[in-house]
Amino acid sequence: MRPLTRSKWMELPRLVVVGSGVAREVADVCRDLKLKGGALIVTGPTTCELAGEEVSRRMEDDGFDTSLMITKYSKIEEVERAERMAADMEAGFLIAVGGGRSIDVAKLASQRAKLHFVSIPTAASHDGICSAQASITIEGETTSVSAHAPLGIIADTAIISKAPKRLLAAGCGDIISNITAIRDWKLASRLRGEEYSEYASALSEMTAKMIVETAPSLKPGLEESARVVVKALISSGVAMSIAGSSRPASGSEHKFAHAVNRIDPGKALHGELCGLGTIVMMYLHGGDWKMIRSALQEVGAPTSASEIGIDEETVVEALTTAHNIRPERYTILGSGLPREAAAAAAKKTKIL
Repeated sequence: MRPLTRSKWMELPRLVVVGSGVAREVADVCRDLKLKGGALIVTGPTTCELAGEEVSRRMEDDGFDTSLMITKYSKIEEVERAERMAADMEAGFLIAVGGGRSIDVAKLASQRAKLHFVSIPTAASHDGICSAQASITIEGETTSVSAHAPLGIIADTAIISKAPKRLLAAGCGDIISNITAIRDWKLASRLRGEEYSEYASALSEMTAKMIVETAPSLKPGLEESARVVVKALISSGVAMSIAGSSRPASGSEHKFAHAVNRIDPGKALHGELCGLGTIVMMYLHGGDWKMIRSALQEVGAPTSASEIGIDEETVVEALTTAHNIRPERYTILGSGLPREAAAAAAKKTKIL
């Protein structure tokens, strides 16, 4: 029997609102959360027009002072800019309206400024809409940084369902990747004695299996599909908060995704690369990789590198170097795949 470890803090959203048109209720949600003072609204150029300006207007109509920050990059410099803007306007809290970049910037800036933030995703493309992890570029290197989980989440399915279909498919890929992340975590627990949470693992795995099972019915443009995927993404984020790390949703498949982005940045969405990585890692684990491949195809996610313009050399190099990313996080990749084994696995699973 393992000795008890020190207690952990679980940072979970206090209020989650999901439904059609719920972005209109932003001021009411902020009041229910007892948020006071002005709000710095962090958003992107496109998402500002889509929802950011509307959120700002509704907040001001309800008596809140607001300031808009338009960001194009999830860089540490943008986090620092958000901090300065929040300080200058003496903001009481932050609101993120948009996709991964806006949410990650607001998430880390709010932590550094010791303020709460509310997440209003405009696409169901990743589990960062709820998690306490932010993906930030620091000195040219994309890094996962511990940050605040949102105090509240407002997921407007009317907005999310209108996002490009590629984003919904990427969100499904990010959730499905939990299956191999959990296998890696269990492996690390058995071989390295890593602390393991049965509860966080069960929630993460159940969420991924739900997406696999409902994959044939998940279609872009449908609010019901957006609702299912966004709820799954929130559950995945909650699993990470329970675990106190990204372990329940990030393993060898995420290492592969980050390795591809290092070698050939900007070619694919995060969830797309995680999906490809999950196919290969499931094969390495001796699991049903064909089931993973089929589910990704059902939701419209890529299942081969050529579909997203990535060449064979990039895939093989990513597979052989991925173990160097977060080396303290043990996965099925161990101390690295030989080049021949990497190429064989990629071809066997048809990602090449």
